[in-house]
Amino acid sequence: MSAPEDLQDIYTDELKDLWSANDQMKKVLKKITSKASDASLKDMLTKSQADIEKHTDLLKDLIASNDAKVSKEHCKGMEGLVAEATKHVLEEGPEKGPLLDVMIIAQYQRMTHYGIAGFGTAAAYAKALGLKDDHKTLSAATKDIYGGDEYMTKLAETSVNIDAEDA
Repeated sequence: MSAPEDLQDIYTDELKDLWSANDQMKKVLKKITSKASDASLKDMLTKSQADIEKHTDLLKDLIASNDAKVSKEHCKGMEGLVAEATKHVLEEGPEKGPLLDVMIIAQYQRMTHYGIAGFGTAAAYAKALGLKDDHKTLSAATKDIYGGDEYMTKLAETSVNIDAEDA
């Protein structure tokens, strides 16, 4: 990536970064999903993978519609979050059960918060650039991602954390 010359460049670079972040998160979620014990958690992780794919497709469409090269830029921020998820869930976490489920939710939410920040930022750039359709699309995606995060919080607070306390 060369130095951005204007907000449009920064915007399209953000979209490309988010594409990479999505790919990395989806890849680690595929590995993590099979480790979950709680059925609702497993279902949500599976649903999240489909949602990530949908959001990645919209990022590709937005990049193309802004006359930029349809490619991704490696996201080092998500790389770090994926490394943490891998370490805590796949390498050093309990083999299975409620304690691992608690750790899965924590790592999922860390990665999701990164997505909320990235999609929200891209939506703000789109708005500043007067790209009304892009802004609407990115705002809806941000809301979608936030909804997944809220669901995980509710799941943790109403069952998973309680089960872990009893483990």
